[in-house]
Parts: sequence; structure tokens; C-alpha cells
Amino acid sequence: MKKEEKKILRNKILSIRDSLNRNEKEIMDNEIFNKLKNTELYKNARNIFIYISFSNEINTINIIKKALEDKKDVFIPKIYKTNKSMKAIKLNSFDDLRKNSMGILEPIDDSKYIEKENIDLIVVPGVVFDKDCNRIGYGGGYYDRYLKDIAYKNNKVVLAYDLQVIDKIENEKHDIKVDYIITNTKIIKNYK
Repeated sequence: MKKEEKKILRNKILSIRDSLNRNEKEIMDNEIFNKLKNTELYKNARNIFIYISFSNEINTINIIKKALEDKKDVFIPKIYKTNKSMKAIKLNSFDDLRKNSMGILEPIDDSKYIEKENIDLIVVPGVVFDKDCNRIGYGGGYYDRYLKDIAYKNNKVVLAYDLQVIDKIENEKHDIKVDYIITNTKIIKNYK
């Protein structure tokens, strides 16, 4: 899929997602949250790497609070634009976060991070997904780069509304598939 085609598809799905009414969105967010917390992957996870929801993404704040209540270690992404890399930084409190240049909350102090090989569950953001667990993210490539050397681990989950899942995305060589897509109505598994 060409860059321009991805951009058009991304914008189309974002526009549909942004038009969800608040009540409908909240109901679907709760359905997705309940599905995730009942998976064995979540129940068995000690270390969870999860993004903080931004704009009209599925609300991850409740998931993060639940994980902390469940005495799990939660790690939040911090991006480094200079070398286009990312680290998973331990979250102790929401007070430890500040908005970055894109308006996304991320950790201020990056000294307490986890090596990616030690993460049990990675919740990956994105905009468009297909039934084969391909994804189109926001275009920065941070997650594809971060996940490339741990792609073999069966721990990558996407949270999405049904409207974000299409039949087929033409993926590129560098694109990393996720292992599960959890929507408001189903769980799609990647049968590698």
C-alpha cells in the first residue's frame, strides 16, 4: 500500500472514529476494556506496556488504573524524535506525566525503563487494522521499529472499534503484525 493510500485510509477511519457520540464511545470502550481484562494474556501479565489514549482513541486510562490496582507494573511510551526511538518507562503516578510536542502525555523522567524483551503485554496503538492483524498506525513508525526484534513474542494487542477493522491492508516488509485485535464485539487472533 502506497504512503498516499495509507494516508487517505487513515484520514477516512479517523474521521469516522471522531464522529462517534460520547455515550456510544463510552459503551464500546467498556466492552473492549472488559474483553481485555478477561484475557489470559492480561491476567498473566506482570509488566504491561500501554500508551495513554489521546484524542478519540479508546480510553486506556481505566485500563491503566485497573492494572495498577491489580499490582501490575505499567510502562508508558516515551518517544525520542532525534533518533525516532521509543522506551517503555515505568509509571508510578499520573503526576509523573507531561504532554510532549504532539500533545500526548508521556513520562517526564525516563530513568526507570524496562527492556522490551521483559514486557508481557504490549498494547499497540493504531488507526486501521485488518483481519490478518496488520495495522496502519499514525505514520511515525515508532512501534514498527520498537517491535521489530521482538516480533516473535505473542504479546502484542490492539484495542479497536469494529469500524477500524477492514478486510485487507497491503502491508510492507517493515510492518509488524499484532497478535490480537480486541474490538467491542470480538477478538481476532493472528494465526502466524
